[in-house]
Amino acid sequence: MDWGKTTIAASAVAMVLLCTVGASPVLAQRTLNDALTSKTQGKAGQEPDRLLVDAKEIVYDNDKNTISASGEVQLNYQGRTLQADRVTYDRNTGRVFAEGRARLTDKDGTVATGERFELTDDFKNGFIDSLRVTQKTTYEGKPVTTRFSAPRAERSAGETTVFERGTYTACEPCKENPEKPPLWQVKAAKIIHNNSEQTIYYEDATVEIYGIPVAYLPYFWTPDPTVKRKTGFLAPHYITSNSLGTGLAVPFFWAIAPNYDLTLTPTYLSRQGVLGQAEWRHRLDTGYYNIRAAGIVQQDLGAFLKSPLGPGDRENRGSLESSGLFYLNERWKWGWDVSLLSDKWFLDNYRIRSESLSNNYLKESISTLYLQGKGDRSFFDMRGYYFQGLSTYDWQKQQPVVAPVVDYNKRINGPEGIGGEIALDVNITSLSRQAAQFQQIPLKTTALFGLYGTCAVFSHETCLVRGISGSASRASANLSWRREFIDPVGQVWTPFTYLRADGFAFSPRFTGFQNPELRNFLSGDDDYALRAMPAIGLDYRFPFVADIGDIGRQVIEPIAQIIARPNETRIGRLPNEDAQSLVFDDTSIFEWDKFSGYDRAEGGVRANIGIQYTVTNNQDFNANILFGQSYQVAGRNSFTPGDLANVGRDSGLESTDSDYVGRFKIAPTKNIAFVTRGRFDNEDFTLNRLEAGLTANLNPWVPVSASVIYARYGAQPELGFPTRREGVLSSATWNITENWFVTGSLLLDLDRYLVARDTFVQNYLKNPATAVYNRQDYAYVSSMSLGLGYMDECTTFTLNYSSAPRDVAVSTGEKNRNQTISFTLELRTLGQATVNQNLSGVSSETGTVKN
Repeated sequence: MDWGKTTIAASAVAMVLLCTVGASPVLAQRTLNDALTSKTQGKAGQEPDRLLVDAKEIVYDNDKNTISASGEVQLNYQGRTLQADRVTYDRNTGRVFAEGRARLTDKDGTVATGERFELTDDFKNGFIDSLRVTQKTTYEGKPVTTRFSAPRAERSAGETTVFERGTYTACEPCKENPEKPPLWQVKAAKIIHNNSEQTIYYEDATVEIYGIPVAYLPYFWTPDPTVKRKTGFLAPHYITSNSLGTGLAVPFFWAIAPNYDLTLTPTYLSRQGVLGQAEWRHRLDTGYYNIRAAGIVQQDLGAFLKSPLGPGDRENRGSLESSGLFYLNERWKWGWDVSLLSDKWFLDNYRIRSESLSNNYLKESISTLYLQGKGDRSFFDMRGYYFQGLSTYDWQKQQPVVAPVVDYNKRINGPEGIGGEIALDVNITSLSRQAAQFQQIPLKTTALFGLYGTCAVFSHETCLVRGISGSASRASANLSWRREFIDPVGQVWTPFTYLRADGFAFSPRFTGFQNPELRNFLSGDDDYALRAMPAIGLDYRFPFVADIGDIGRQVIEPIAQIIARPNETRIGRLPNEDAQSLVFDDTSIFEWDKFSGYDRAEGGVRANIGIQYTVTNNQDFNANILFGQSYQVAGRNSFTPGDLANVGRDSGLESTDSDYVGRFKIAPTKNIAFVTRGRFDNEDFTLNRLEAGLTANLNPWVPVSASVIYARYGAQPELGFPTRREGVLSSATWNITENWFVTGSLLLDLDRYLVARDTFVQNYLKNPATAVYNRQDYAYVSSMSLGLGYMDECTTFTLNYSSAPRDVAVSTGEKNRNQTISFTLELRTLGQATVNQNLSGVSSETGTVKN
């Protein structure tokens, strides 16, 4: 027998006695839970760390003082796992050598593979040949896998890995050809990954796309993909703009504490000077808040249009914004979102990110402070609003300050013997504005100060009041009850009743040449009014259900509704701020009160009649048809006289017999749906209003999703729309391949009457006294976009062209603005580059490596 080597294949009791440091042999597929203690003993009162070994064969070499394990070897120590075909432990040097499919898994799940590992006995230090490291984490809320590789690497203290001639990427390797270069990677003479600092350093680095070098950086660093916040410089932005000049922004992020931080962004602009920006964020136990500020002393005022079309007369410009949200308990919260701006153009001119912006065709900044509570069957919301229009054509004096607005809703079961449901709805609204907002009818081409439309003299027949000057307050409460009964025949009877009470207090500010007639119309400087509207009604439905073979089930349902109320009082003698958007269609025909807000209360006896047909089956097919009409049975029709804004006129409800309304909806599958709704004249069935929409997701048959909406609204001259409005809005996305896609949208104006404000501005600059709004006499593309993109697990690329609506194009106060081309390239975990270029050369902006 060779006493120099001893092989153990079946029994290793003696080996437990022979091994005296840091390792313990085990038999085939068996783990010794009682392995010998490691050289590093635990603290007093704690068990020492254990090394657990699993292998098919253990060899102990007495001469060389080594222990070798082979055959699916697995060693577990302090949360780290080393796997290989062969592992040798040199007791003289305390080194562990792993060969053959070597694999080291760290505590955080990071996996390192290589041809040969040379590590200390705690696996924290050593060298690795042909190293490949895979790390799974999340980046911006999405899962991502990063990969490092190098011919040789050094591991130090289990925290730092130095990759010699290393590469880094977040891209998956090609399955068919793993040696093929990934979409992008960073090659560097040295890559240092420090886990404790959560930082990756690159020295003498080159960024490659499909193996082709595209950028060289002698030195840079990026946060580890696991990092959510870390002090340091963020991606710089390069800027070039006709209005701003060329410049550079270098943001600096300061993680002061785990729960608050500060971001400073100085931006040098060659034409305008230095723009300063700062953002403070603070998270507390019950919520969070932030404060954002920006400001500049402009050097070249000539880059902008002069007042009132632009900020060409402003030297000091800036903004101060803040938002916050705090929870009082599990049911109550309060917060704010406020914005103070030096002028309406600042945010857009300097491309300031703002959380207060609401972009519904034209931008506006909405500041609000609120308190909100939710119960099991109740809801409370109290808030205030400040609106600032950000278009050249907004006059701030006409914007209301609304505070407070209180809404309360409560639902309870009816008392025993009555049953049903009782609902209480309360609303309190108070607002004020400096200048009344008028609109001439029929529409005139004159403008106040050459910019803001108005009426020369107020007359109820020729001038709409969109909002009165001064203050107006209203408190409303609505108590209702309803209960559903189904008789033996299947008829559904739903009686209901409600009592609505409103109190008004308004104090118009009668100044200016328009207001003497308005004073007489409102009859006084200060008015107080009470209004009550009790109602009782019945809703009747009789669904006939029948199976139609393989097609499915059909339901024919006649619907009738009658509501009895007294006449509405003081129509037009009270302000109307929140009930101006009246739309009569299939969605509102059976509403108890068809007005959109509390300032109006529908009165009189009204009957609503309709019939509905529905077909459904088990294969996602469904179709629905509804047709109906409304009748003023008795009393005064609330929609006939018109109030200060003529709400009700030209609505289809102003006659005794309303227009007909209908809806047709069909969804052959869950991926395709078509719906159209219309309103037809009650005398000659002329189409007064039509909306039609198609949405389709053709996957998996064709990789296309699209939507098309067509709308045509007849002229409503008494509401300020003297001509027909017609247009098409469409959008589509085509997934050419798994990664490549094309997207686009189109807004086509078909009514041929859109006001061309850019032409007006040009005329105004030449001669303000004679400037008028020129109307177009042809159809044209109002706005459009077209984009090409690529997206995979590590890269996002988009190229887009967009053209904004024409009147938006001249609302920024800049002298030049046109169609825009934008380019975005994101290398996930590394950085993002963005370029926005107006075809007129207004702006271009890029970002570089994430830092």
